[in-house]
Amino acid sequence: MAKKIVAFLTGGYSGEAEISYLSAVTITKNLDRSKYEVYTIDIRTDGWWHKTAAGNEIAVDRNHFTLTLEGNKIRFDVVLIGIHGTPGEDGKLQGYFDMLGLPYTSCDAATSALTFNKRYTVAVAAFGGVHVARSIHLFRERPYDTAAIARQLQLPYFVKPNNGGSSIGMSKVTRAEDLEAAIRKAFREDGQVLIEEFIAGREFTIGVFRSKGEIITLPFTEIIAKNEFFDFEAKYHGKSEEITPAQVEEAVAEKVRAAAKQVYALFNCRGIVRIDFIYNEAAGAPYMLEVNTVPGQSEASLVPQQVRAMGWSLTEFYSALVDEALTGK
Repeated sequence: MAKKIVAFLTGGYSGEAEISYLSAVTITKNLDRSKYEVYTIDIRTDGWWHKTAAGNEIAVDRNHFTLTLEGNKIRFDVVLIGIHGTPGEDGKLQGYFDMLGLPYTSCDAATSALTFNKRYTVAVAAFGGVHVARSIHLFRERPYDTAAIARQLQLPYFVKPNNGGSSIGMSKVTRAEDLEAAIRKAFREDGQVLIEEFIAGREFTIGVFRSKGEIITLPFTEIIAKNEFFDFEAKYHGKSEEITPAQVEEAVAEKVRAAAKQVYALFNCRGIVRIDFIYNEAAGAPYMLEVNTVPGQSEASLVPQQVRAMGWSLTEFYSALVDEALTGK
């Protein structure tokens, strides 16, 4: 049987491109070359490029998403999206591939765009019966009143850019007088800011994907941050303890798995997503924080940890993602 031709996308237009390149090392090393012919495409602000074995960069024809190598036109069967941030996680590339009729491994354009916006994500989740923290949504061009925010929400707060990921620009605010500085910090990263009430509890994060039509949850991780919270440094520079699988009672684990499947179905997700929760003991329930539709895939990242804990190899896992995209189920 002929190999399927896979375009693996890395890079991106935001500061999260740094994380995309870390993920690319793991993904390219673990893609099954006996099943797939893989071409890595580096999407940058100066163009979309494929680097040949000789080190030459060949531009992608964006009219049809094809490559011409040594006179041969390469047409792709499927796209594996490994771009964190824009344009790989916010629906832009998904809409482009939908117009071309090319299947891809991530959530569709609507779900990607929605979940990239943290406020809209929690609003839809709450509407669907999922527990979420109370929050306020700010826009850079609109005035806001920190005193009014303090009357509506209880300290402490998490203040974060509303779009994007990797905890860049995020702050925990424990004193009302620190709120303004935290808002300004978040606005440096994004034109929208989300302020959420702090939910006390254990932080869990869980990978969820669909294979052969079935929603599958990976063994989930407990995050114990050495910093005050799970910020960029904790995520990517070893300032957290990550316990995979989390050591929890089965009754708690089942609530987390059930909530994760509920969120995956509610948002009509595809491919691998990672969903972050705080499990609040007093309420006896997980509170959803956010949905990551292109979660990190470096060797130390959470999803690869969880895949190994399930007993799968990363090669088996990435094959399952690509094959699911190809079947269109």
